Amino acid sequence: MDMNEIKEIFFQECEEQLAELESGLLRLNDGDRDPETVNAVFRAVHSIKGGAGAFGLDDLVSFAHVFETTLDCVRSNRLEPTQDVLKVMLKSADVLADLTNAARDGGGVDETRSRALIGELEALARGETPVASEAPATKPAAPAHQAAAPAPAVETPPVNDEGFQPIPFSFDDFGDEPPIEPYVPTCEIVFRPKKELYAKGNEATLLLRDLSRLGEMSIYCDMDRLPSLAEMNPEEAYFSWKISVTSDKGEDGVRSVFEFAEWDCELDIRTVEEETVGEAPAEDEELPMQPVPFDLSILDEEAPAAAEDEEPAVADGDAAAAVAAAETATRIAQAASNASRAAAETAKADRAAAAAANAAAANNQAAGQTIRVDLDRVDRLINLVGELVINQAMLSQSVVENDNNGTSSINMGLEELQQLTREIQDSVMAIRAQPVKPVFQRMSRIVREIADVTGKSVRLITEGENTEVDKTVIDKLAEPLTHMIRNAVDHGLESPEKREALGKNPEGTVRLTAKHRSGRIVIELADDGAGINREKVRQKAIDNDLIAADANLSDEEIDNLIFHAGFSTADKISDISGRGVGMDVVKRSIQALGGRISISSKPGQGSVFTMSLPLTLAVLDGMVVTVAGQTLVVPLTAIVETLQPEASAIHSFGASQRLISIRNSFCPLVDVGRILNFRAMQANPIEGVALLVESEGGGQRALMVDAIQGQRQVVIKSLEANYTHVPGIAAATILGDGRVALILDVDAVVAASRGQSLKPETSLAATG
Repeated sequence: MDMNEIKEIFFQECEEQLAELESGLLRLNDGDRDPETVNAVFRAVHSIKGGAGAFGLDDLVSFAHVFETTLDCVRSNRLEPTQDVLKVMLKSADVLADLTNAARDGGGVDETRSRALIGELEALARGETPVASEAPATKPAAPAHQAAAPAPAVETPPVNDEGFQPIPFSFDDFGDEPPIEPYVPTCEIVFRPKKELYAKGNEATLLLRDLSRLGEMSIYCDMDRLPSLAEMNPEEAYFSWKISVTSDKGEDGVRSVFEFAEWDCELDIRTVEEETVGEAPAEDEELPMQPVPFDLSILDEEAPAAAEDEEPAVADGDAAAAVAAAETATRIAQAASNASRAAAETAKADRAAAAAANAAAANNQAAGQTIRVDLDRVDRLINLVGELVINQAMLSQSVVENDNNGTSSINMGLEELQQLTREIQDSVMAIRAQPVKPVFQRMSRIVREIADVTGKSVRLITEGENTEVDKTVIDKLAEPLTHMIRNAVDHGLESPEKREALGKNPEGTVRLTAKHRSGRIVIELADDGAGINREKVRQKAIDNDLIAADANLSDEEIDNLIFHAGFSTADKISDISGRGVGMDVVKRSIQALGGRISISSKPGQGSVFTMSLPLTLAVLDGMVVTVAGQTLVVPLTAIVETLQPEASAIHSFGASQRLISIRNSFCPLVDVGRILNFRAMQANPIEGVALLVESEGGGQRALMVDAIQGQRQVVIKSLEANYTHVPGIAAATILGDGRVALILDVDAVVAASRGQSLKPETSLAATG
């Protein structure tokens, strides 16, 4: 594996860490104060920083270091994660993502923004109010009632003939000042090991030895948690230390010592001023520390052995206290050794049980392990499975045509092949199924940016993030969702002042949800804003010659006008909206995915945009039907039931409409051949078959076809990529006999039956 492959793995891990970072910050923003959430956020930034340092990504390391320092203040309860603090951190997460993308793709980032955020993060770490941007300091104006003080007179030096003023200057002060000693910071560390630290092979004494190499060090040991001999557990950790280290390495050097042990101990590190360095804790402190002699050089292989007659070095305190503490420590060590031998049998049993538990945990972890696979390989596997489905259908068709009794061993083998093919197809599709969580998380940043630009307070709520869908669908969801989010925040939500005047919460809410329904994925985007101003939309459509001034449109038809290209209700063009290139892109993108979108809006209460998409763009289950000599495939997920109409169940309605009675209810009857211009006259429903279908927002309709050939699994082939977009047709497929069959767009046919007729030039009579 070369360096480029290792670097690519690092960036893939960065994507996961950035997702974990944003998810954790959003949970904190929602009021979650679980320490593990804070630790997860800290670990994400720490991991990115460590990997970036290995590849020499200095800009990423520098920003991550400042971000990590501020997060450590939150982790140590020195900084309260308020809404204002988390707002800065969420922006910092965005910049961290930009820096990561720039390091991977070679692009650039907004340095002004990153520097401003570094200043805000450093201010937060110091306990100060963050400054959004650097601005020249201006003296506040005096109150109106306060008279301005007269300016003091300034003596102006005389001006010579050339107009220059003499300035006093002397070289006498140069070289006389003593050299300035460099400032060496001192860190105070509180180190409390947990028993897990020793269980993992770490040793507190070795960590203290590494600290001593950084510079001058003093140690205080706390023994208050040490129990009596009868209550002592030899595998428990009872001692803790307070350490003072003066080193030019600073806090970063101290943290590097504990880098692999910080999760197995309680660690508090802070930099102190010079006048407070080395002060022993007062006797009345809550956690008194006793000076303990440590000769750490005996653990250093490079250091010479100490002479037997030399006394051990004592950090602070007098010699008598050090000797007493040393003797106490020796007696405690001997007692612990005796207790350890006495409890050997019990400890052995405990270790055996722990080993069994660890083995079980390892097995569970192994069962959940994942591997990274190039997406091109998965796509190739998907295509091969599609070809396998087609060839299996062709083979079955040939056997059926040449075997009249249908009882041969070949026929039985084909049935087994069909089952295996279906299982392979389901397994392969599950490989490419991914949760929509990454796309939803990206929308959080969009909401924050648009809210900052518009000056609105917005809260994004996501639900169903773990809903899985084909990755090809996920990759194409980002663009339409971005346009819809921008539209909801800019057009849908009112300003905080207006919302407050209406009795609403000044903070607007945008809710993004995903769920499975009838073999499809349904994504809803709802806001609690003002809703669609239908009068304004109607007037704008009239001004743009989209509709006639006397057109009689329903509320739903007026709402759908916003999907026209170039349509916008914005009063002026801004960086966010006004050019009318948003919602038409949404509709085209959803239709390209074989989906549909609908709107539901209530004035003063908000709007709901509902997108219904197929779970996969590769294979679907369909009903193969015949219409006017043409072979069509109707998606099985849209079919509720099939029935043979009777004459008594057919009723005329108006000049050309017909209804079918189904269980004491009436449903419109739609002639598919007439809608698609396969025939000029409506067919006799008594001679055909009715498919009761349900469309998104269109209710139930009975689609009339001539005959049903059977139910099959078909491979979806894009009609737009190979021919052109045809209204009423979603895609195409290849049947077992090699013929091309068109996959019906049920929603488009239903919409046409409601008065939105397909254009004559879209006739499919010649498509075969």
